[in-house]
Amino acid sequence: MKKSRGRTGRKRRRKHLKSFMAGVNCSHKLEYIKLKKWLKDRGFEDSNLRPAEFLETGRGLMTTKALQAGDLIISLPEKCLLTTGTVLSSCLGGHIVKWKPPVSPLLALCTFLIAEKHAGEKSPWKPYLDVLPKTYTCPACLEPGVINLLPKPLKKKAQEQQMMIQELFRSSKAFFSSLQPLFAENTGAIFTYSALEWAWCTINTRTIYMKQPRRECFSWEPDVYALAPYLDLLNHSPNVQVKAAFNEQTRSYEIWTNSACKKYQEVFICYGPHDNQRLLLEYGFVAMDNPHSSVYVSADTLLKYFSPLDKQKKAKVSILKDHDFLENLTFGWDGPSWRLLTALKLLRLAADEFACWRRILLGDVISARNEQQALDTAAKICQFLIEETQQVLLQISQLKRDKENLKTHLALVEMLCSEDLKILQKSAEILCNLNLGTT
Repeated sequence: MKKSRGRTGRKRRRKHLKSFMAGVNCSHKLEYIKLKKWLKDRGFEDSNLRPAEFLETGRGLMTTKALQAGDLIISLPEKCLLTTGTVLSSCLGGHIVKWKPPVSPLLALCTFLIAEKHAGEKSPWKPYLDVLPKTYTCPACLEPGVINLLPKPLKKKAQEQQMMIQELFRSSKAFFSSLQPLFAENTGAIFTYSALEWAWCTINTRTIYMKQPRRECFSWEPDVYALAPYLDLLNHSPNVQVKAAFNEQTRSYEIWTNSACKKYQEVFICYGPHDNQRLLLEYGFVAMDNPHSSVYVSADTLLKYFSPLDKQKKAKVSILKDHDFLENLTFGWDGPSWRLLTALKLLRLAADEFACWRRILLGDVISARNEQQALDTAAKICQFLIEETQQVLLQISQLKRDKENLKTHLALVEMLCSEDLKILQKSAEILCNLNLGTT
């Protein structure tokens, strides 16, 4: 059939594209039907939110009516929330209370998720468990080869995250073994490392902040986690604002929007003003054109641009370290950060200016020469990071062809690096303009 080229055809194509961009409603899928029924049985009133698949964000929630600033997005009853109170009310409760030293609230929740997942059809939480991700893209789940592609500061944090989960697993083996009376199968086959990793990622990426009363049966780590079925399908956008809190009167966790949202569009909430490295580390995703994003300069990268012959270098580095100026040095959409430029100015102090180092930390201008040298060095570091990022993107492109099984993880790192490259190129442009203005 010949493709329509008239006005009607154009309208039809625009409507189809608009529908595709808006999202594909998934309410008809069995897992969501079961989840909504399960939530209704626990007092959740059907809202205007529908599960849907979106082109850019994947699974999320769309609204069936236009939302205005001040509208309630969702109100989830306390009975729907999964907290440490839920865990203590389960068959695990007695074992947790008796165990010494006390387990952490995090471990209690992880244990509950693993146990309920193992219970399968017998679990009262099955409708919720069925819609949870089967795998995650947190750095903890990435292959070592993929982690090596991350920017240095993030790579270090990713490795620390993996080590933390490994240590949690190692230190929890005895506790897991104590639960054997509850299971016909050997606990070693149930509470595996991969099971704990999945549970940890579920809690780390999907919980809301909800402070729980202090309980003696738990360790002193913060008890602030609550899994919120259905609500946790809401995706993050750095460009929206919401109010979220537990309403003591309605005994529900509520989210109110401060941003408008059109009918049939995806509803977003904001997880916080996080940069992309934080989003990837904590949630396993990257936000495009994130206004909060920045590129971090490691201390090693910073210091290699200064001569080892500088007799005051050791003292300068010591000052920066003592005053916490070797961390959180960044390039952003508006150029090098004040912290980065301050560190560069201090490191670029001439011998006869060194006595003025305190003024540098206070933001004073010491000399035009010092200011210019700091900008020049910032430009060099920026260019180095641009070339380094471009090299990583080239590596990723090659790996995507060779490592089919790592494509998803590589695409995520590729997105992070692409966003970093845009920031660095913008910073380089700003620095170039600043240098032109001083010549």
